[in-house]
Amino acid sequence: MAKLKSRHEIDMTHGGLAGKILLFAVPLMLSSLLQLLFNAADVIVVGRFVNKEALAAVGSTSSIINLLVNLFIGLSVGANVIIAHDLGVEDEKRVKKGVHTSMLIAAIGGVLLTVVGALLARQLLVWTDSHEDVIDLATMYLRIYFFGMPANMIYNFGAAILRTKGDTKRPLYILTAAGVMNVCLNLFFVIVCHMSVDGVAWATIISQYFSAVCVVACLIKDKDALHLDIKSLRLDLVTVKRILKVGIPAGLQGVVFSVSNVIIQASINSFKDTAIIAGASAAASIEGFVYVAMNAFYQTCLTFSSRNYGAGEAKRVDKTLCLCQLYVVITGLLLGGLAVLFGKQLASLYDTEPEVINQAVLRMKYVCTLYCLCGMMDTFVGVLRGVGYSVAPMLVSIIGVCGGRILWIFTVFAHYHTPEMLYISYPVSWAVTAAVHLAAFLAVRKRAYAKIAPAAAARLQA
Repeated sequence: MAKLKSRHEIDMTHGGLAGKILLFAVPLMLSSLLQLLFNAADVIVVGRFVNKEALAAVGSTSSIINLLVNLFIGLSVGANVIIAHDLGVEDEKRVKKGVHTSMLIAAIGGVLLTVVGALLARQLLVWTDSHEDVIDLATMYLRIYFFGMPANMIYNFGAAILRTKGDTKRPLYILTAAGVMNVCLNLFFVIVCHMSVDGVAWATIISQYFSAVCVVACLIKDKDALHLDIKSLRLDLVTVKRILKVGIPAGLQGVVFSVSNVIIQASINSFKDTAIIAGASAAASIEGFVYVAMNAFYQTCLTFSSRNYGAGEAKRVDKTLCLCQLYVVITGLLLGGLAVLFGKQLASLYDTEPEVINQAVLRMKYVCTLYCLCGMMDTFVGVLRGVGYSVAPMLVSIIGVCGGRILWIFTVFAHYHTPEMLYISYPVSWAVTAAVHLAAFLAVRKRAYAKIAPAAAARLQA
């Protein structure tokens, strides 16, 4: 297989790792942070320039969108792992099959989501108890939004493919341009054209199709193993099975996490205190910025460990894990600490009521102070998936995080019905799950490395 010489490449299998991991992770981190900021812009525009019903309509759709999208985003994780592995093995034929199969899965998945969204939008909102005064607007927003799903899927799969060779900069540039376009179109459709949630939805899907076209253009332009030839798009059944083996557990984990978050939200709503609910919502939004910053190291660990595992570099897999854990702890402690330290100022951006601000700060003290535990937990998942184990981390995460929190809610929280006792469930579940993930990695490590030992020895002799 020809060596990659693209200026966008990071050589993950040779040389020092510490700097390369940061070079990979920082653009990824910035991409996620920008995405959160641009998503917030959608809410701000309808809230400031339309009315509260429009704001509620847009806000009420997020849980439905996440629930349906998470499964396919999990499949993009599967695509990332198998292509990175094949690049490490230097199997050009399998890499090409992985690229073309993945992009076709993305297109098919996007069309399926569009059909589901168009046909079931209103019923999904009914099932989630959407208020009567916003359900019509929410239905319109959701139906338009889901027409952008093919673009959403193509961008996510395309960005995942580019990451396999260390290219996180071009997705950042694409996302930045698309985000600016989204904000400008939001303002144009809502202020100039006097549209409502439909204007925000159209702005979103136009920017999504722009980003999809850009990422496809990058893959077509590349002349290395990741080159995309539209005429060669087809489903290779062996490749589909490999993607599903990693991707379905990852997707199911995301779906179950979405369900558990709904249960947590219901527990917060049980206080019947607007200040607690509003404060928790503001804190959760702030926490999202800390989470995506840490999540960049999960994705980095996933890609670097997959690539080095495929290359038979077991020691580099271990070093990748250690470095990513170090970086994620530093990131979590630093950003989490800053969130707590400046909690009042940050919460006041969302609401000026003193009690709401106090409730937001209360939640952040329990969640953000030890948020690094969540990052550590996810990073262990990354290395486990990178070395070919996807079901085990899914089961551990579902039982430890989702099951643990639900058990806590119906036992400890039921007895001590306070916000503090609910928020304690977060660091407790992270700590327990991270410990079990570490034990799982140590348990499978020797067996996983034994599988690549012959290939690694053969390469050394050659």
